[in-house]
Amino acid sequence: MAEPMTQDAPARERELEELLIDAEADDAKVQQQPPALQRPWLLLLGLVLVALNLRPALSSMAPVLGQVSAGLGLNASEAGLLTTLPVLCLGLFAPLAPVLARRFGSERVILGILLTLALGIVVRSALGVVGVFIGSVMAGASIGIIGVLLPGIVKRDFPQHAGTLTGVYTMALCLGAAMAAGATVPLTQHFDDNWAFGLGFWMLPALLAMLVWLPQARQGHGLHKVAYRVRGLWRDPLAWQVTLYMGLQSSLAYIVFGWLPSILIGRGLSPTEAGLVLSGSVIVQLISSLGAPWLATRGKDQRLAIVIVMLVTLAGLFGCLYAPIDGLWGWAVLLGLGQGGTFALALTLIVLRSKDAHVAANLSSMAQGVGYTLASMGPFAVGLVHDLTGGWAAVGWIFAVLGVGAIVFGLGAGRALHVQVSSEKL
Repeated sequence: MAEPMTQDAPARERELEELLIDAEADDAKVQQQPPALQRPWLLLLGLVLVALNLRPALSSMAPVLGQVSAGLGLNASEAGLLTTLPVLCLGLFAPLAPVLARRFGSERVILGILLTLALGIVVRSALGVVGVFIGSVMAGASIGIIGVLLPGIVKRDFPQHAGTLTGVYTMALCLGAAMAAGATVPLTQHFDDNWAFGLGFWMLPALLAMLVWLPQARQGHGLHKVAYRVRGLWRDPLAWQVTLYMGLQSSLAYIVFGWLPSILIGRGLSPTEAGLVLSGSVIVQLISSLGAPWLATRGKDQRLAIVIVMLVTLAGLFGCLYAPIDGLWGWAVLLGLGQGGTFALALTLIVLRSKDAHVAANLSSMAQGVGYTLASMGPFAVGLVHDLTGGWAAVGWIFAVLGVGAIVFGLGAGRALHVQVSSEKL
């Protein structure tokens, strides 16, 4: 049995502020010593710019997926694989982040991986059928590694403002996704309907982030070697409930990133209109990604909040898929509010279900590694179902299965308990 938590709501809020996931401090290695920041504003700007680059490679493909498929001769299943590969790599490459950080330091790893991200975007845009798949793998792997390292830097360098900056980090993610979803089609049209230029444009923000991040990589930070071991996490039912909730809600999110514009185009929208709907829905996530965790920590547990945000998400999805097109923007807003809340609560659960930062680091690695690998199956299933049925109506069953599964595991993960593991200093 996992032990019950006895904190009141203000105590849980303080815990959420203080116990941000430190992915660089894994179970048997190191914790970093907080350095004295000489130019915190430059580090903050760098963090925001890096975070802005963690979604464009994913959300830019969806609005032009039809053009890419037609230009390269891809069927729906192959297009589904194209939307699946980056998400799969988020999970498969997440465990590599702490290994690289221990050897080279987080700052240097992020700089190098930003270059890999930019190269992946170029390869995806310029080298035909083989390049589009290889580049997707490179981009997804890069995003998976950077996404694990950034929260640890926030915790280490801004411990007194961790909660606020986590909100800023999440907002930057959403903003980057919205920008790419809304601007890729206009960029493609500007370059004579050449989708390669529309997709390749997103190399430029990655290069800009590299330039701003360069002083952090040069400075680097020494490692204060304190070893910890966390035992029993992979055998703990609560840890698996958190992980499966993370994976199932993420699967719905990446279906939206990968396929919502195609679904809307199939319902009669132009590619530009479909991209703008996706962009608007993602922008709305800014509201609930900040508000949902705050509200969830006011109750005795998070179960009610999980049910509400998931039902709102499903309502938005089914509205976009089946409701009259005249009310599309309302359903898109509803979808954004729901998905912003589901993602933010998934991150919040990792913190609240952990006794200390070492457990949180390991639970974060488990939830992201397994969860994103599981999430990648959703976009692939949508492409396969569309290929088999020749339409989008049957995709609603995928929404229902994933949504109900997320609610079931979320009800377990939302209980006011801690994962029953041991965290010991070696």
